[in-house]
Amino acid sequence: MVPAHGGRAADAVYRPVLNGRRGELEALAHLDEVTAPLLAPVIDVHAVEPYTVDLVGRLPAGLLPSVDVSALPDGPRSELVRWGVPLVPVIGLAESHRRLVAHGAAARAYAQRAVLRLRTGQGRAGPDATTGAVERVWRLARLVPEQCDLLIDAGDVCCPADVRLAESRVRRLAEWARRHAWRSVTVVAGGMPPTLARLPTDEPVRLDRFDWQLWQRLADLGVGYGDYGVCCAVPDAEGPGDRLPTLRYTTDGAWWLYRWSRRGGRGDERFADLCRTLVAAPHWPVAGAGFSWGDHEILRRARRGAGAGSTANWIAWSTSHHLAHVLAALLPAGPEQRDDPWHADGPERGRSGRPHRGGETHRRAG
Repeated sequence: MVPAHGGRAADAVYRPVLNGRRGELEALAHLDEVTAPLLAPVIDVHAVEPYTVDLVGRLPAGLLPSVDVSALPDGPRSELVRWGVPLVPVIGLAESHRRLVAHGAAARAYAQRAVLRLRTGQGRAGPDATTGAVERVWRLARLVPEQCDLLIDAGDVCCPADVRLAESRVRRLAEWARRHAWRSVTVVAGGMPPTLARLPTDEPVRLDRFDWQLWQRLADLGVGYGDYGVCCAVPDAEGPGDRLPTLRYTTDGAWWLYRWSRRGGRGDERFADLCRTLVAAPHWPVAGAGFSWGDHEILRRARRGAGAGSTANWIAWSTSHHLAHVLAALLPAGPEQRDDPWHADGPERGRSGRPHRGGETHRRAG
């Protein structure tokens, strides 16, 4: 992450916001010791499942997750200090007095810092009201700005109009943020549509990454980058899903959605056909299976070396590739780094967000 407003650089270069489900946590668990310290993931916990604390506790050394339990009711499960695993609490402006005290205790018990999550809609009350709200957080949590990473969350950006609106709001909040000595400042947004059920099947479909476009437009602010991985920024918007074999494959400026319904008949054969199609596509990385753990698993199935997996596996493999791709774009020495990492090949401003299928569009996205 780049220095925030003249402050010191933080440890990581990328802050993805990931759902605290098995698939996303499994992708994090497969990061290697070189890659892990480059990420500072924010894990949104909407329910504490039996595996949640265990998987968070088994993440790789060097990976210190931030955990947001704002969706949970007050109680022992939302008191992060009780989890007994290294983490950073994520604090919202509207937290209760009791929870702010508990988050402060968690911050002091583990990393001596916290993430303050400011959603762009919350900043519309004006800079003085926002300052009053964050000062309440610091007072009750017994923290100072230098112990806090500011996360400006633009939420869902799924079309050019969303990008323009989010840009203006983020710029206002970034200007306000200069009043304080934050440890770092990161902008996060999500561009994945809430549902994929209406997209065509049995062929790759291209979707613009509007979250990446937003950050490119904000490059002059010197803020860090975050996104919602390969999932929608709206909580629970995706629903239970249609259970079709699905991979969400990240490229420069776009996702390629693979949803297979008929080919191959049986589930294993159908998913193998999906993976063979992806491995043969122009956007399959030069490093192949070596690009990420997720790519390794995809290639195994293209060669019929394993079964089709589950919905959680498909999210895990897609997320694994996504994390590796974003790091490659952000790091100066990334394996697929372009000459200008701040303006990777992607859709031009104002381009329609409608899905594109096949043909020349397919070739240009890789």
